Amino acid sequence: MDRKIVLTLLAAALFAFVGIWLLLSLMPDERATVRQYPWEVAHDEAGRVQVFGLTLGASTLADLRQTLGEDGKLSLFAQPDGSFSAEAYFNDVMLSNLRADWVVPLKVAQVDLAAMYARGLRISKLGSGSHKVRLDPDDALALAAVPVRAITYLPWKRLPPEDLEGRFGAPAERLAEAGGIEHWLYPARGMDIARDARGGVVIQYLNPDDFAAARAPLQAPPATTLRPSDL
Repeated sequence: MDRKIVLTLLAAALFAFVGIWLLLSLMPDERATVRQYPWEVAHDEAGRVQVFGLTLGASTLADLRQTLGEDGKLSLFAQPDGSFSAEAYFNDVMLSNLRADWVVPLKVAQVDLAAMYARGLRISKLGSGSHKVRLDPDDALALAAVPVRAITYLPWKRLPPEDLEGRFGAPAERLAEAGGIEHWLYPARGMDIARDARGGVVIQYLNPDDFAAARAPLQAPPATTLRPSDL
């Protein structure tokens, strides 16, 4: 091949490479700029909690899957008192450089859950006396359009009190269980942060009605309210 042709082709290839590199530098990867952190909590006009780009009671399981980039594992539970619940579990999710497990209950009417229970493919009994049901594939598919009711976020990293307060601020109230679990309550933000003595943390995001229901058992003995001097 003629030397001039070879040099021309090499120059064209070099200019093409430089052009592509410049184009990419002007169009950064959105995943590098979009961040959703657990302490960034807001509310919509209806007062529903907004976190991780999701609105509790409005965003669906499909929306959650898109946010996390995973399908998760769906389960239906039948409690000894005759009630039912459906939830999605996501193990070892990395979001905004934070590693956590997610347990996400879904907002489904009891009558619909009872019908799904009847169509379940396999039922196993748990130590608590409840039953775990493997869903029919059609029911599992239908749940993708169901709203997320709440989010339980379980970070892998242990957090000392100073880190919690630095990120989430001082709680409106702190309640202690007899087993040593402390609950940092943020009713205005819809957050209940439970922390054990070793620094393990579980963060629940709840809309107002669900927050009141979750707080009620903490008010009864043996839970105690911590004095300001204990903070």
